[in-house]
Amino acid sequence: MQLGGFSVGLAVADLAASMEFYGKLGFTQYAGNPEQNWVIMKNGDTNIGLFKGILEKNVLLFNPGWNQAAEPLDSFTDVRELQRQLKAQGVALASEADEETTGPASCIVLDPDGNPVYLDQHV
Repeated sequence: MQLGGFSVGLAVADLAASMEFYGKLGFTQYAGNPEQNWVIMKNGDTNIGLFKGILEKNVLLFNPGWNQAAEPLDSFTDVRELQRQLKAQGVALASEADEETTGPASCIVLDPDGNPVYLDQHV
């Protein structure tokens, strides 16, 4: 199962303080907008998203259709197909993509400890 680019989404209380902290660890902002309370920061191939007031808890994020640099892939497994595969394996979904649509969509599964795993396709 190919899930696409990976990042961790962190629910933060103070976006500026978090950006400063992760900046000290070598991360730089490459996407997002602090005025909208979210940024994506990168250190090499490692991506983290900082979200103030957007996420209820930290999440694992996969982006079908993108590589680790958020560049479109020539071929990939659509999130709706990933969703069907997960359902066929008995994985319960907390949120589902509309299987009648195409293009951008998302679904969410919870791991055994309740951690959200967000499959978020942008293409």
